[in-house]
Amino acid sequence: MSQAVVLISGPEIARYGFPHGHPFGTDRHGAFMTRLEQSPVAANLVRKSARQATRAELEYFHTPAYVDRVIELSARGSGLLDAGDTPAFPGVYEAAANVVGGTLEALAAIVAGPARRAFIPIGGLHHAARDVAAGFCVFNDCGVAIEAARRLYGIRRVAYVDIDAHHGDGVFYAFEQDPDVKFADLHEDGRYLYPGTGNRSETGRGAAAGTKLNIPLPPGADDSVFHDAWREVERYLEDARPELILLQCGADSLAGDPITHLQLTAEAHAYAARRLGALADQHAQGRVLGMGGGGYNRTNLANAWTRVVEELAA
Repeated sequence: MSQAVVLISGPEIARYGFPHGHPFGTDRHGAFMTRLEQSPVAANLVRKSARQATRAELEYFHTPAYVDRVIELSARGSGLLDAGDTPAFPGVYEAAANVVGGTLEALAAIVAGPARRAFIPIGGLHHAARDVAAGFCVFNDCGVAIEAARRLYGIRRVAYVDIDAHHGDGVFYAFEQDPDVKFADLHEDGRYLYPGTGNRSETGRGAAAGTKLNIPLPPGADDSVFHDAWREVERYLEDARPELILLQCGADSLAGDPITHLQLTAEAHAYAARRLGALADQHAQGRVLGMGGGGYNRTNLANAWTRVVEELAA
């Protein structure tokens, strides 16, 4: 039986991207949408626009002082929001808040209806910390969504699954001591790739010790390596019994990405989406929220994210 899938798309989130040849350009949204419209599932998607997240919503995750800084540099239209990867541009606050608002719209759609699956391509900004930008990520829509799921909808156990080539450090460290946030991350080994975190030994601290799963993959890892690691992810999620699953499906783990070294195909992303859908049907009332994440080869991201949407709709 096919699933209704909510797709968050449109100019509101397409604006999120950086100028002057930056790898995270504003053309990524269009590249994905052009490919998606060729898919047989495109006609049946429930399409919604993003909205700008309110300041109060941003502060579910981010500190007021950091939100102030983004507003200031957005108005100035220049400067750096981190050590060098994430430049400010005129309107960066509004563009980033639109991504958060889009992710919150996707969350509302799968918790309250009309669907149990949703996807937002320009989302999954997993590097931003509560008080600073990082790695092309101004606001962490993943973190805001986790906080919103619990604050607004009473969901306690949230599973965050990340298959981006880069470790989802902004999410991991924000919830490192929270046992109710189940975190599973397959990423390129941090000895070779930014941000250098996500070691096997990082399994949570304090009350959450032993509740997180980080699986570094060696440079050159292909689909067979991914599938071997994925079996561990599934065992972990079965034990976690989440009430909601977030999938950050960065396409920079595919072969041919210009800034990473993994060698996956789009079928790895399809498999992850398919298996998470089955787990969600079993434990989470079918609720899966997919977020695009990274990916700097436009053909790769278009193919990988389209395959994710197709599997979410299957």
